[in-house]
Amino acid sequence: MNVPLAIAEQVAQALEPTGIRVRGIVNFGQGEGPRLEDGSPAQSVVLLGNIGGSIWPAFSAWRRSYQGRDPLDTWSKAMILPVARRMHAAAYFPSDMPWHPFQQWAMRAEGLKASPLGMLIHPAHGLWQGYRGALGLPFELPGPPAAPTHPCDGCLDKPCLSACPANALGADRFDVAACRSFLDTQSVDHACMGSGCLARNACPLGASFRYPQAQLCFHMASLKT
Repeated sequence: MNVPLAIAEQVAQALEPTGIRVRGIVNFGQGEGPRLEDGSPAQSVVLLGNIGGSIWPAFSAWRRSYQGRDPLDTWSKAMILPVARRMHAAAYFPSDMPWHPFQQWAMRAEGLKASPLGMLIHPAHGLWQGYRGALGLPFELPGPPAAPTHPCDGCLDKPCLSACPANALGADRFDVAACRSFLDTQSVDHACMGSGCLARNACPLGASFRYPQAQLCFHMASLKT
C-alpha cells in the first residue's frame, strides 16, 4: 500500500469518532511549509475540521465535564494531538501562535473562496464547515482536485448581505463592532442569538448541513464575548 495514502486514511479513521474530518491536503514547494517538530519545513499538511454539525455530539458530550476557558479550542487539541503523536506529525491550530494561514491552506486544498460574509464557502457544504487544526508531514500526500467554481458567482440576489439586522455587512466589509453591539442588546432566544447568524442562515447553499440549534447558539455566544 502507498505509505502516504495509508497515513491519510489512518488519520481519518482515528478521528472518525470525534466528528473531525479530513478537509483537504496541501503540498508545499521547497522550504514553503510550516515547521515540523525538528525545525525542518513540512512538505504537506492535512487540514482537519467539521462538516456541518459533525463535531457537535462528541464535543457537547465532552463539554459537560469541562469548566475551563475556550472549550472548543481545548477539545480540538485534546482530540487531534494524540493522533499527531501517533502519526509522528506536527500539529497546528488556528488559535495558536505563530498564526498559520488556515484560510489560504483551505483555498489551496479545496479551491474555496470567500463568501460576501468573509467566510469561506464550500460548493456542497456552503457556510456550514470549519477548520479545527492541521497535521504537518515530511512528505507529500495525494489529494483530491480543488473545486473548480465559486458558488457565489451564480448567486445574483446575495440574500446574506441584506439579512443582517445589525447592518454589519457590506460588499467588502464585516463590521465586527456593530455585530457585537447588536448582540449585546439581544436576549438568548432573540434574533441571531436564538437561531444563529441570520446572514449566514440566509445563504441557500448547503442548508442540509446547517448546524444544530445548540451549536448555533454556542457559536453566537462565543462571538458575543
